[in-house]
Amino acid sequence: MVYDVFENREGITLLGCMAHARRYFEKAVGNDKIRAEYFIAKVQLLYAVERKIREEKLTAEQITSIRELESLPVLNELEGWLKENVIKVTPATTIGKAIAYSLNQWEKLTAYIKHPFLEIDNNLVENAIRPTVIGRKNYMFAGSHDGASRSAMIYSFFGSCKMNNINPQEWLADVLLKINDTKQSQLYTLLPNFWKKP
Repeated sequence: MVYDVFENREGITLLGCMAHARRYFEKAVGNDKIRAEYFIAKVQLLYAVERKIREEKLTAEQITSIRELESLPVLNELEGWLKENVIKVTPATTIGKAIAYSLNQWEKLTAYIKHPFLEIDNNLVENAIRPTVIGRKNYMFAGSHDGASRSAMIYSFFGSCKMNNINPQEWLADVLLKINDTKQSQLYTLLPNFWKKP
């Protein structure tokens, strides 16, 4: 896999996606309901901890502490269960594939525990890129290379507005009024991450 190239590079932590692992077990419910639902129920406990972290807006230290206290025991129990059950199922079945996948990815699936700013899954990233993925075919018909470049710039500006909790319409209206009177050396102040609401 392409990600394996980065595994041994200093400063890079490869992170697995628990939602992806859970999907394997959701597909396996028809094959082995008891095992599949056991895994899914345990993963729900992990997501409950993450929900609490988001709702209570905890500090990095608090996140690490609550994950060690509440999530780590569940993960340790799941790892033991996976190792125990991998030899009890047929590898070619959907439950066998689900268990094997999770065991092979276990270190990456649990890496978020040690890093308070990492997530249990990559759902936030997938949601963020969904508009790009959905619009991909439309971008083929931008009219010209220049048109595509301008579209990309606008998407980047609006993406920056979103990251900085700025209303893009307000930002654009203000910037269009100010841009002609702004010195070239000061144009950066109109970018969403520097912009001050009037």
